[in-house]
Amino acid sequence: MSKVMVVVVMATTLQSCFVAKEYSRPELEETENLYRTDNLPQDSLSMADVSWKDMFTDQHLKQYIEEGLQNNLDIRVAIQQMSAAEAYMRQGKAGYLPTLGVNAQVSHQELSENSQFGGLFSSLDQYELSGSLSWEADIWGKIRSTKRAGEASYLQSVAAHQAVKTQLVSSIATVYYQLLALDAQLEVTKQTITARENSVTTIQALKEAGQVNQVAVDGNIAQYNNAKALLVDIEVAIFKTENTLNLLLGRSSQNIERTLLDNQSLETEIKLGVPATLLRNRPDVMASEYALINAFEMTNVARSEFYPSLTITASGGFQSLELDELFSVNSLFANIIGGLAQPIFNKRAIKTQHEVALAQQEQALLGFKKSLLVAGNEVSNALYDYDAQTEKFEFRVNEVEALRQAEANSEELLVNGYATYLDLLTARQNALSAELNLIDNKLNQLLSIVNLYEALGGGWK
Repeated sequence: MSKVMVVVVMATTLQSCFVAKEYSRPELEETENLYRTDNLPQDSLSMADVSWKDMFTDQHLKQYIEEGLQNNLDIRVAIQQMSAAEAYMRQGKAGYLPTLGVNAQVSHQELSENSQFGGLFSSLDQYELSGSLSWEADIWGKIRSTKRAGEASYLQSVAAHQAVKTQLVSSIATVYYQLLALDAQLEVTKQTITARENSVTTIQALKEAGQVNQVAVDGNIAQYNNAKALLVDIEVAIFKTENTLNLLLGRSSQNIERTLLDNQSLETEIKLGVPATLLRNRPDVMASEYALINAFEMTNVARSEFYPSLTITASGGFQSLELDELFSVNSLFANIIGGLAQPIFNKRAIKTQHEVALAQQEQALLGFKKSLLVAGNEVSNALYDYDAQTEKFEFRVNEVEALRQAEANSEELLVNGYATYLDLLTARQNALSAELNLIDNKLNQLLSIVNLYEALGGGWK
């Protein structure tokens, strides 16, 4: 028993001799000047810290986001992946515990008469009830590193789940706003059809009065039918967009209740936060760092394989040739073995494993740096797009007002014989295009904020 204590004390003492290194975040030059903007953020406040419940004000949209987070199939798959990673993490935490097993065995042997014991016994029966225990001392930190690698893998799956939530919130908001924009375009097109139907009647009257010819009548009829065809295209787009939103919500196709595009406003203050905030806000960046931590710890595990391992095994129980004497004192047996194993030559397997682990760690580091660059690029693009759409909106409003006035003037001049029907047709077509473009501009303003919110890592909190 004293020998066992000596082995245990030696194992405990050697556990302080870790070869496993501690992870520390590498120096990241990529966080410098990560955003391409003239207004660099000066503090760590970011709009990504705002909950989506506060970011969006439309009650229908908030209801759909809530429903999507509950029922979306990609979200449910990510949850199952997280559960699997959690199971592996719990297994890693159990690495310090010994392995314990029990065994119950009955054996029967028929002996040859010419064998060593055949002259004494014709057959032998043996009964055994035993248990075995094995424990490996974590001298070099292999078990600890395996445990930390499992934790990093689990946290990576959590971040991946958060990334799916961020993308889903953005996708639902995007499709919802697209649906509202299509509704607005549908309304403009219906008004245009009514106006052009009245115009056809007016032009026919002018033809009968001899002020225009049949070409003018045909041109107006063509424009009227063009608007009706556009109406059909928009209705098809609305139907498909509703189906897309239903798919995101994880439900069968049905009608989508909604409000108006003009009622939408995203009043959250535009705050980027310093680039380093992406390390705590962007789920994909966080996931890539956890992948780096996992690879770092697995390199520790591979390095520990070069060193000897200390294992203690013990077995004991009852063993007897007679069943009725199995549980007697004389049937007890026990074995205790302490072993130190040092690999010497194993066809280069350990060295190869270590080299592969180092290469995978470098890959993970490069992936981490790339995720930061991608995140910064997306933030820069979204911010520039928001500024551009905001600036362009004023020009679009002025364009629509001017073209509406031009249409009204052309129609009046045509009635009084001071303009041609071509002037009127051109003015009408330009006015319709400008109104549809204005709606697109309003939509793009909303989407640029949604894209910026997603790029900064908002939506999962």
